[in-house]
Amino acid sequence: MKEYKMRQSRVLKKLRAGETAISIKLNSSDVRVCELAAMTGFDCVWSDMEHVPNDYNVVEMQRYCCSMYDVDLMVRVQRGSYSDYVKPLELGATGIMVPHIMSAQDARDVVKMTRFHPIGLRPWDGGNADGLYCKVESDVYLEQSNSQRFVIVQIEDPEPLDELDEICEVEGIDMILFGPGDFSQAIGAPGQFDDKRLLDAREQVANTARKHGIFAGTVGGPGNYKQLVDMGYNFLNVGADVVALSNYFEDIIEQIDKIK
Repeated sequence: MKEYKMRQSRVLKKLRAGETAISIKLNSSDVRVCELAAMTGFDCVWSDMEHVPNDYNVVEMQRYCCSMYDVDLMVRVQRGSYSDYVKPLELGATGIMVPHIMSAQDARDVVKMTRFHPIGLRPWDGGNADGLYCKVESDVYLEQSNSQRFVIVQIEDPEPLDELDEICEVEGIDMILFGPGDFSQAIGAPGQFDDKRLLDAREQVANTARKHGIFAGTVGGPGNYKQLVDMGYNFLNVGADVVALSNYFEDIIEQIDKIK
């Protein structure tokens, strides 16, 4: 009788081996864009449901694309109930990211809703894509859902910095991800990414994650990739589809304008 298992996480495999993983953020709902990103060589595609009106059908199709190329799909969920958090996982996403974690208790609540026993009390189904539609045995499903699916919490505000050690100690949190955009706004310096308070917080997140043996993520690009890795970040989002397309379109117009 065939033994069914969940797909292993490419991101977790690389991070646990001491390597750096990279992702690309998609705002587009076009499945072709997702497939292009997946086939290119990224470790992870970041699908957004916090700021983008994508629905679960989009997430499901993105998961199919990523699976073809052994690429992880991470969904940034909108803040809400346990259903908002676990549905992407049940559709087969490899991980979720919860924005604006404000305290250690907030992080503990996320774990309770997204991890199975003995770590949390995530509602149990198993009859969806993640459990291969009940093909994965129950004990294997619970264990692999906890060990091969990742939960990321975002630090985007100054308030949780006081409890950062406690947040990093919460069992079931794989990574803390520093979001500089919203953080700059929260300290009253929107878009000022060289503000000392922001730079200090970015270092604090990396140092605290490393101290507690969990992973640290943030956003960057080729220009500061090495700086962030040297700082201790081992998961980096290095671009976005809308930026790539916009730059490409503008470049074409500029070239044509020079010919006219």
